[in-house]
Amino acid sequence: MIIISEFESRLTSDLLKTFRHLSSPVDIQVYLDSFPYIAEELNRSPLRVMTDGQAHCLDGGIFAALALARLGHRALILDLVPEPGTDDDHVLALFQHIGNWGCIAKSNYAFLRFREPVYRDLRELAMTYFESYTNTEKQKTLRGYTRPLDLSSFAPDWMWSEDGIAEIAQRLYRRKTIPLISQEDAASLNQADERFYQANTLGTNFEWAFGVRENP
Repeated sequence: MIIISEFESRLTSDLLKTFRHLSSPVDIQVYLDSFPYIAEELNRSPLRVMTDGQAHCLDGGIFAALALARLGHRALILDLVPEPGTDDDHVLALFQHIGNWGCIAKSNYAFLRFREPVYRDLRELAMTYFESYTNTEKQKTLRGYTRPLDLSSFAPDWMWSEDGIAEIAQRLYRRKTIPLISQEDAASLNQADERFYQANTLGTNFEWAFGVRENP
């Protein structure tokens, strides 16, 4: 169980008001979209996401999971896994409505964000990202996904401590990948066409794109 009051007690009055106004999954997505996407190595806690006003997919997904927990959902995240060395992982914050799955995500790409809760299972949800999961070479890089990680199983300091986030990240990235396509299918994939790629990269900050940004 996640004790939201422990997180809220660390917010300023203005940030507390903002947090409590996130009254639906769409509100949470819009809030994340209002931040710049900064893919630096630091994985921020939800508290620091709010105070710094920036996020990438991991810390944005974890913040979204916390905000969903406040609305009565389980705090679940899932990792989308690309072909190694071709792209970044992508973290989704999951929620359900009438038994169907939807998600919230922070992304540098237009089509890798919110999904309505209309998907019957997690594989079906993950596959909606397949065509849009392209790198700067226009390659379709998505290969698998993980089972959800329940953040309520961790000590509560992840809500305000980067040390707690490091433990979550370590656990998430160790989870077994469930393949979405076969190696044979992957070998015969086409590149994304130019018009689709331009649409998907509308608003993308290429300084933080995989293959462009400098990694340590």
